[in-house]
Amino acid sequence: MSQANGRGSVRRELVEAQIYEQATRLFAERGFAGTSLQDIADAMGMTRPALYYYVKNKDQILAQLVTEITEGPADAAAGIAAEDLGATEKLRRLVHLIASRQAHHAARFRLVIRSESELPAELAAAHETAKRRVLDGFVRVIDQGVRSGEFRPRAVRTTALGLIGMCNWIAWWFHPGGAQSADEVADQMAEMAVALVAQSPDRTPASPRPDDPAAALSLLRQDLDYLEHVITGSSESSKD
Repeated sequence: MSQANGRGSVRRELVEAQIYEQATRLFAERGFAGTSLQDIADAMGMTRPALYYYVKNKDQILAQLVTEITEGPADAAAGIAAEDLGATEKLRRLVHLIASRQAHHAARFRLVIRSESELPAELAAAHETAKRRVLDGFVRVIDQGVRSGEFRPRAVRTTALGLIGMCNWIAWWFHPGGAQSADEVADQMAEMAVALVAQSPDRTPASPRPDDPAAALSLLRQDLDYLEHVITGSSESSKD
Protein backbone atom coordinates (compact mmCIF):
# COMPACT_ATOMS: atom_id res chain seq x y z
CA MET A 1 0.00 0.00 0.00
CA SER A 2 1.38 3.43 -0.96
CA GLN A 3 1.71 6.22 1.60
CA ALA A 4 -1.06 8.15 -0.15
CA ASN A 5 -3.40 5.16 -0.02
CA GLY A 6 -2.56 4.67 3.63
CA ARG A 7 -3.48 8.25 4.45
CA GLY A 8 -6.68 7.92 2.46
CA SER A 9 -7.65 4.77 4.35
CA VAL A 10 -7.01 6.40 7.71
CA ARG A 11 -9.04 9.46 6.72
CA ARG A 12 -11.93 7.27 5.58
CA GLU A 13 -11.91 5.40 8.90
CA LEU A 14 -11.94 8.67 10.83
CA VAL A 15 -14.83 10.07 8.79
CA GLU A 16 -16.80 6.83 9.12
CA ALA A 17 -16.26 6.86 12.89
CA GLN A 18 -17.60 10.43 13.03
CA ILE A 19 -20.60 9.44 10.91
CA TYR A 20 -21.48 6.62 13.30
CA GLU A 21 -21.08 8.90 16.31
CA GLN A 22 -23.36 11.55 14.81
CA ALA A 23 -25.86 8.89 13.71
CA THR A 24 -25.88 7.41 17.21
CA ARG A 25 -26.65 10.82 18.69
CA LEU A 26 -29.41 11.57 16.18
CA PHE A 27 -30.99 8.11 16.42
CA ALA A 28 -31.03 8.48 20.21
CA GLU A 29 -32.59 11.95 20.06
CA ARG A 30 -35.10 11.45 17.23
CA GLY A 31 -35.42 7.69 16.86
CA PHE A 32 -34.30 5.65 13.86
CA ALA A 33 -37.46 6.34 11.86
CA GLY A 34 -37.31 10.06 12.66
CA THR A 35 -33.76 10.51 11.39
CA SER A 36 -32.92 10.91 7.70
CA LEU A 37 -29.64 10.60 5.85
CA GLN A 38 -29.92 14.33 5.20
CA ASP A 39 -30.01 14.90 8.98
CA ILE A 40 -26.81 12.89 9.34
CA ALA A 41 -25.18 14.73 6.42
CA ASP A 42 -26.11 18.09 7.97
CA ALA A 43 -24.64 17.01 11.31
CA MET A 44 -21.43 16.05 9.51
CA GLY A 45 -21.30 19.31 7.57
CA MET A 46 -21.32 17.51 4.23
CA THR A 47 -23.71 17.05 1.34
CA ARG A 48 -25.92 14.00 1.06
CA PRO A 49 -24.12 12.80 -2.12
CA ALA A 50 -20.83 13.05 -0.23
CA LEU A 51 -22.31 10.95 2.59
CA TYR A 52 -23.16 8.22 0.07
CA TYR A 53 -19.43 7.77 -0.50
CA TYR A 54 -19.20 6.34 3.03
CA VAL A 55 -22.58 4.71 3.67
CA LYS A 56 -25.39 3.35 1.51
CA ASN A 57 -28.35 4.04 3.77
CA LYS A 58 -29.58 4.26 7.36
CA ASP A 59 -30.01 0.50 7.60
CA GLN A 60 -26.29 0.01 6.97
CA ILE A 61 -25.44 2.44 9.77
CA LEU A 62 -27.79 0.79 12.23
CA ALA A 63 -26.59 -2.69 11.24
CA GLN A 64 -22.98 -1.67 11.88
CA LEU A 65 -23.83 -0.19 15.27
CA VAL A 66 -25.77 -3.29 16.33
CA THR A 67 -23.01 -5.62 15.12
CA GLU A 68 -20.31 -3.74 17.01
CA ILE A 69 -22.32 -3.75 20.23
CA THR A 70 -23.47 -7.39 20.13
CA GLU A 71 -21.13 -9.51 18.00
CA GLY A 72 -17.91 -8.30 19.61
CA PRO A 73 -18.92 -9.17 23.19
CA ALA A 74 -20.43 -12.48 22.04
CA ASP A 75 -17.16 -13.58 20.41
CA ALA A 76 -15.12 -12.42 23.38
CA ALA A 77 -17.41 -14.14 25.91
CA ALA A 78 -17.11 -17.44 24.05
CA GLY A 79 -13.34 -17.07 23.95
CA ILE A 80 -13.01 -16.36 27.67
CA ALA A 81 -15.31 -19.27 28.59
CA ALA A 82 -13.11 -21.63 26.55
CA GLU A 83 -9.81 -20.53 28.10
CA ASP A 84 -7.82 -22.88 30.33
CA LEU A 85 -8.30 -20.81 33.48
CA GLY A 86 -10.08 -21.08 36.81
CA ALA A 87 -13.67 -19.93 36.97
CA THR A 88 -12.87 -16.97 39.22
CA GLU A 89 -10.37 -15.48 36.79
CA LYS A 90 -12.68 -16.18 33.84
CA LEU A 91 -15.58 -14.41 35.54
CA ARG A 92 -13.36 -11.47 36.44
CA ARG A 93 -12.26 -11.11 32.82
CA LEU A 94 -15.77 -11.63 31.46
CA VAL A 95 -17.40 -9.00 33.66
CA HIS A 96 -14.54 -6.57 33.07
CA LEU A 97 -14.96 -6.99 29.33
CA ILE A 98 -18.72 -6.37 29.30
CA ALA A 99 -18.57 -3.56 31.87
CA SER A 100 -15.77 -1.80 29.99
CA ARG A 101 -17.63 -1.95 26.69
CA GLN A 102 -20.79 -0.60 28.29
CA ALA A 103 -18.90 2.31 29.81
CA HIS A 104 -16.93 3.14 26.66
CA HIS A 105 -19.90 2.76 24.29
CA ALA A 106 -22.83 3.70 26.51
CA ALA A 107 -24.66 5.80 23.91
CA ARG A 108 -24.46 3.07 21.29
CA PHE A 109 -25.69 0.41 23.68
CA ARG A 110 -28.66 2.54 24.75
CA LEU A 111 -29.47 3.15 21.10
CA VAL A 112 -29.44 -0.56 20.29
CA ILE A 113 -31.74 -1.35 23.22
CA ARG A 114 -34.18 1.39 22.23
CA SER A 115 -34.13 0.32 18.57
CA GLU A 116 -34.71 -3.41 19.10
CA SER A 117 -38.33 -3.20 17.97
CA GLU A 118 -37.29 -1.37 14.77
CA LEU A 119 -34.57 -3.79 13.68
CA PRO A 120 -35.08 -5.61 10.37
CA ALA A 121 -35.92 -9.29 10.88
CA GLU A 122 -32.50 -10.62 9.85
CA LEU A 123 -30.63 -8.12 12.00
CA ALA A 124 -32.97 -8.72 14.95
CA ALA A 125 -32.32 -12.47 14.72
CA ALA A 126 -28.56 -11.92 14.68
CA HIS A 127 -28.87 -9.57 17.64
CA GLU A 128 -30.81 -12.15 19.68
CA THR A 129 -28.32 -14.87 18.78
CA ALA A 130 -25.43 -12.70 19.96
CA LYS A 131 -27.17 -11.98 23.26
CA ARG A 132 -27.71 -15.70 23.80
CA ARG A 133 -24.03 -16.33 23.14
CA VAL A 134 -23.06 -13.81 25.82
CA LEU A 135 -25.45 -15.50 28.25
CA ASP A 136 -24.02 -18.90 27.33
CA GLY A 137 -20.51 -17.65 28.10
CA PHE A 138 -21.57 -16.49 31.56
CA VAL A 139 -23.49 -19.72 32.21
CA ARG A 140 -20.49 -21.87 31.29
CA VAL A 141 -18.15 -19.92 33.55
CA ILE A 142 -20.53 -19.85 36.51
CA ASP A 143 -21.32 -23.54 36.13
CA GLN A 144 -17.60 -24.29 36.12
CA GLY A 145 -17.20 -22.28 39.31
CA VAL A 146 -20.04 -24.08 41.06
CA ARG A 147 -18.66 -27.48 40.08
CA SER A 148 -15.12 -26.58 41.19
CA GLY A 149 -16.37 -25.21 44.50
CA GLU A 150 -15.15 -21.67 43.73
CA PHE A 151 -18.70 -20.31 43.58
CA ARG A 152 -21.68 -20.84 45.84
CA PRO A 153 -24.26 -23.31 44.49
CA ARG A 154 -26.99 -21.12 43.09
CA ALA A 155 -29.25 -21.28 40.03
CA VAL A 156 -26.65 -20.82 37.31
CA ARG A 157 -28.78 -19.14 34.64
CA THR A 158 -30.37 -16.73 37.12
CA THR A 159 -26.93 -15.80 38.42
CA ALA A 160 -25.68 -15.23 34.88
CA LEU A 161 -28.64 -13.01 33.99
CA GLY A 162 -28.17 -11.02 37.19
CA LEU A 163 -24.50 -10.33 36.46
CA ILE A 164 -25.21 -9.40 32.83
CA GLY A 165 -27.95 -7.03 33.97
CA MET A 166 -25.54 -5.44 36.44
CA CYS A 167 -23.08 -4.81 33.61
CA ASN A 168 -25.68 -3.58 31.12
CA TRP A 169 -27.03 -1.02 33.58
CA ILE A 170 -23.68 0.80 33.42
CA ALA A 171 -24.69 2.24 30.05
CA TRP A 172 -27.53 4.13 31.73
CA TRP A 173 -25.66 5.68 34.65
CA PHE A 174 -22.01 6.02 33.61
CA HIS A 175 -20.89 9.45 32.41
CA PRO A 176 -17.37 10.18 31.11
CA GLY A 177 -15.50 12.70 33.20
CA GLY A 178 -17.06 11.51 36.45
CA ALA A 179 -15.34 10.39 39.62
CA GLN A 180 -14.23 7.11 38.02
CA SER A 181 -12.93 6.35 34.56
CA ALA A 182 -14.49 3.63 32.41
CA ASP A 183 -11.63 1.27 33.22
CA GLU A 184 -11.90 1.94 36.94
CA VAL A 185 -15.62 1.18 36.83
CA ALA A 186 -14.92 -2.04 34.94
CA ASP A 187 -12.30 -3.06 37.53
CA GLN A 188 -14.70 -2.46 40.40
CA MET A 189 -17.59 -4.28 38.72
CA ALA A 190 -15.37 -7.30 38.03
CA GLU A 191 -14.33 -7.54 41.67
CA MET A 192 -17.92 -7.04 42.84
CA ALA A 193 -19.13 -9.83 40.57
CA VAL A 194 -16.57 -12.27 41.92
CA ALA A 195 -17.43 -11.30 45.50
CA LEU A 196 -21.13 -11.86 44.84
CA VAL A 197 -20.70 -15.47 43.77
CA ALA A 198 -17.54 -16.59 45.56
CA GLN A 199 -17.72 -19.38 48.07
CA SER A 200 -17.56 -18.08 51.64
CA PRO A 201 -13.92 -18.06 52.83
CA ASP A 202 -14.90 -19.17 56.34
CA ARG A 203 -16.08 -22.62 55.26
CA THR A 204 -13.51 -24.49 57.39
CA PRO A 205 -13.83 -27.54 59.67
CA ALA A 206 -13.94 -25.18 62.66
CA SER A 207 -16.91 -23.34 61.22
CA PRO A 208 -19.74 -22.97 62.12
CA ARG A 209 -19.52 -22.75 65.90
CA PRO A 210 -21.11 -25.60 67.87
CA ASP A 211 -23.56 -23.13 69.43
CA ASP A 212 -24.75 -21.87 66.05
CA PRO A 213 -27.11 -24.52 64.63
CA ALA A 214 -28.62 -22.05 62.15
CA ALA A 215 -25.24 -21.54 60.51
CA ALA A 216 -24.68 -25.29 60.44
CA LEU A 217 -28.01 -25.80 58.67
CA SER A 218 -27.13 -23.06 56.19
CA LEU A 219 -23.89 -24.76 55.25
CA LEU A 220 -25.66 -28.10 54.99
CA ARG A 221 -28.21 -26.62 52.61
CA GLN A 222 -25.40 -25.22 50.46
CA ASP A 223 -23.77 -28.63 50.31
CA LEU A 224 -27.06 -30.29 49.38
CA ASP A 225 -27.72 -27.63 46.72
CA TYR A 226 -24.27 -28.23 45.28
CA LEU A 227 -24.73 -32.01 45.30
CA GLU A 228 -28.11 -31.70 43.59
CA HIS A 229 -26.60 -29.40 40.96
CA VAL A 230 -23.81 -31.87 40.19
CA ILE A 231 -26.16 -34.86 40.04
CA THR A 232 -28.65 -33.04 37.84
CA GLY A 233 -25.92 -31.79 35.54
CA SER A 234 -24.42 -35.26 35.21
CA SER A 235 -27.82 -36.79 34.43
CA GLU A 236 -28.52 -34.18 31.74
CA SER A 237 -25.06 -34.70 30.22
CA SER A 238 -25.57 -38.46 30.00
CA LYS A 239 -28.77 -37.90 28.00
CA ASP A 240 -27.01 -35.79 25.36
